[in-house]
Amino acid sequence: MTTPTWNADSLRRLVQREIGDYRLVVVSNRQPYIHELIEGKLRYVVPAGGLTTALDPLMQECGGTWVAYGGGKGDWYAVDERNRIAVPPDDPQYTLRLVWLTEEQEKGYYYGFSNEALWPLCHNAYTEPVFDAEDWQTYQAVNEEFANQVLDEIDGQPAAVFTQDYHLALLPRRLREADPDIITGQFWHIPWPNPEIFRICPWQTELLDGLLGNDLLGFHIGDHCNNFLETVSRTIDSRVDLDFSLISHHNEPTLVRPFPISVDFEDVCQSAASPYVTDEMERLSDELGLNGMVVGLGIDRIDYTKGIPHRFRAMGRFLEKNPEYIGKVVFVQAGVMSRTSIDAYQQLAEQIDGLLEEINTRFAVRDWKPIIYLPTDLPNVSLLALRRLAQFCVVSSLHDGMNLVAKEYVASRFDEDGVLILSPFTGAAHELTDALIVNPYATEHFADAILEAVEMPYEERRTRMVRMRSIVRENNIYKWAARLLVELMQGARRARRPIRNH
Repeated sequence: MTTPTWNADSLRRLVQREIGDYRLVVVSNRQPYIHELIEGKLRYVVPAGGLTTALDPLMQECGGTWVAYGGGKGDWYAVDERNRIAVPPDDPQYTLRLVWLTEEQEKGYYYGFSNEALWPLCHNAYTEPVFDAEDWQTYQAVNEEFANQVLDEIDGQPAAVFTQDYHLALLPRRLREADPDIITGQFWHIPWPNPEIFRICPWQTELLDGLLGNDLLGFHIGDHCNNFLETVSRTIDSRVDLDFSLISHHNEPTLVRPFPISVDFEDVCQSAASPYVTDEMERLSDELGLNGMVVGLGIDRIDYTKGIPHRFRAMGRFLEKNPEYIGKVVFVQAGVMSRTSIDAYQQLAEQIDGLLEEINTRFAVRDWKPIIYLPTDLPNVSLLALRRLAQFCVVSSLHDGMNLVAKEYVASRFDEDGVLILSPFTGAAHELTDALIVNPYATEHFADAILEAVEMPYEERRTRMVRMRSIVRENNIYKWAARLLVELMQGARRARRPIRNH
């Protein structure tokens, strides 16, 4: 097997060439390492989610500083007098600087505007956004606080600031106004809606102005870039060049580009082959009663955009249409509960519990039930073991920017086996075309796809998986990071100013 084009060493060389004397500062709401106090001792955990999976390898190669909200109960005790700590804790490679928020700020900025307004606005999951003026004011204030912390960290030195996601849409404009020499880039990890949807936001102009403070704005796929370009052209006074995906606002250019995010293929693959994972497979098989079963798998944060009720209904319909598989096929749904204070998530939890009771009661046979639900924060070794145990993995998102679960499943299958059932409403579906692509709303077709995955001959499974693994291996996280860095730094050279030499 050939070496992938991009790896840690090639990324390191590129960083040295492109960044030079500029400091790289990543800014996000979520921190890559959370410190907890357990029995009076500091312990750290790595939060679930694609952002940490994607950016931590980049920062370990680049060094620099990651600025994020400090939400761990042990974070106060872990940082120094400037709210910094070297991470990863067991092998420090870069600096984490934490921002402190009050409960009221977290409620208004994170749970309020970010996740009751922007999250449903950008996802076509038919959950109505809530636009609260006080939440918006808090969102503005928190973005200002992040900007102050970043500016203090930079302290007037040459810097490239790479902002993450929808929590900090106003930050780039604030940075550009404070120091025009800062190179600014942002990656929007969720979809961008079409203009007709986005126009319902009362503060659409302010959000767009904030994002256009970036030299470079990245999305997962071209469709999201096109939606953003069209939104800008309809909403604010600017020049939009569709041919070059370039926007000029306040006579300042912003490049808009697609960068399909990915995973560290080699690391996931090697971890999956660990003897610890093999031991965990045996343990889980015994504990969950999976021996002799055809296992299906879902791994998601429990969110209404992930289509979890849709896959449960499809599983029920599959057994209804194919009763010969009762007692032979089991679906394991793992995931972490989140945002439980928000009404839409409480309603989702009730819906999931109702479907579980209905389907498991209807089809249960002795000690077998068709769906095993594990809504807990499982350790990585357990998730790797479940991926290896699963003959098929279901990613049924109703709308997703990328969905790294699909790529993690593919990367885990070093045995070149397994079937991926994938929603066309994910960015991953644009790359992993050897998956079974199924509309999660089409329950009949969804149930038929489960049957196809269960009955697919090994040679076809292997052929499909080999092709998908080749794609994920080549288009790995290091390639994603390299493309972003090149576009960010070289785009700044070409556009509004030269990058200074030191």
